[in-house]
Amino acid sequence: MSDPQIADGQRDATGLVRSLTLTHTVLYGVGVTIGAGIYVLVGVAAGRSGMHAPLGFLLAAIAMGMTAASFAELGTRMPVSASEAAYVERAFHRRWLSLGMGLLVIITATISGATISSGSAGYVAVFLDLPPTAIIVGVVLLMGAVACLATTQSIAVAGLMTLVEVGGLLVIIGAGMTEGTADFTRLPEMIPSPSEGDAWMALGGTTLIAVFAFVGFEHIVNVAEEIKNPGRTLPRALFATLGITALLYGLVVWTAVTAVPPDELARSSAPLATVFEKITGRPPQFMSVIAIVATLNGIVVHMIMIARVLYGLSSQGSLPSPLSRVNQFTRTPLVATAAAVSAILLLAVLVPLEGLAEWAARGTLVIFAGINVALIKIKRAGEPAPEGVFTCPLSIVYAGFLLSVLLLVFDLLD
Repeated sequence: MSDPQIADGQRDATGLVRSLTLTHTVLYGVGVTIGAGIYVLVGVAAGRSGMHAPLGFLLAAIAMGMTAASFAELGTRMPVSASEAAYVERAFHRRWLSLGMGLLVIITATISGATISSGSAGYVAVFLDLPPTAIIVGVVLLMGAVACLATTQSIAVAGLMTLVEVGGLLVIIGAGMTEGTADFTRLPEMIPSPSEGDAWMALGGTTLIAVFAFVGFEHIVNVAEEIKNPGRTLPRALFATLGITALLYGLVVWTAVTAVPPDELARSSAPLATVFEKITGRPPQFMSVIAIVATLNGIVVHMIMIARVLYGLSSQGSLPSPLSRVNQFTRTPLVATAAAVSAILLLAVLVPLEGLAEWAARGTLVIFAGINVALIKIKRAGEPAPEGVFTCPLSIVYAGFLLSVLLLVFDLLD
């Protein structure tokens, strides 16, 4: 494992460099969290809960905030790559359990990256008359090349794409406000009355869907080994990512359900494009371009994250040593990045992905539950936190664990 006490910007000739600022880290976090999914999930949420859908996203943000606090403490205790595996190793001292956690992180991220890559073909095909497989191969290889750049460069590119996709959401919000469709005097309609049992049950399902839209913020900890002053920057980046995402999601979903009837949103294959067209009267192609950028961004940030987990597991001695080699020019793990790109490409091209995305989300909730258990074990063992570490109250850790388990149970029952 790399030594977290090495000064910012300093590493030996074979290690990673602490070069990421708070801005870099938040752009990475927002980019990996706000993906193309929100452009579709708005319709699903509206179909389930109608005017109550925005509340589901806010409840999901609160639920994710509990586990974010656990990640903040563990991430500042151990600011290393393959973070989840390192946390489990520290708590249970079982190499097989640590490796299992690391592989689960890699598998879920690879499925997510492959699903996004496959989804990109439909958007790109609107503008390029090429076979879907050719589009997928071209997109994955192009984003793979970006992921091979120096970390500050690849995240800067991803950050630009993040600004574009966030800009698309801001266009929707701004159009709703200027055209008067985002009527905030109707906010009380967002909360069901206590007697509306069916509405509350539906809201529970919507919250579960919304949780999947927030998945990704936790990947910030896997670039912790490249963050300047992680003890200060990492917690801020985690909570800023969740806060920005929650605000955008809440405003976008509110704008959508007040501008377009929820049942119409539910029937639309491109709900935000429908909202844009309804509010502005302009063709929806603009939002299709934004969706393409969102998919490209989702692919590259997943590649970066998977490569860092492979690098970290190799550094810990759990995977072959070539995966931990760092290129002397880019100072990035190129072998691990090539492995990440290859895994996403093969899965996207060769394996039917229908239904796998849901399992990736379930895997993420298992990871969340495991991380909270690891922190509970560390705290109850009385292991002192080093000076400057973000401290999460044990009650919040228990709440994060229980919420993760309840969401898993609700998902299986649903």
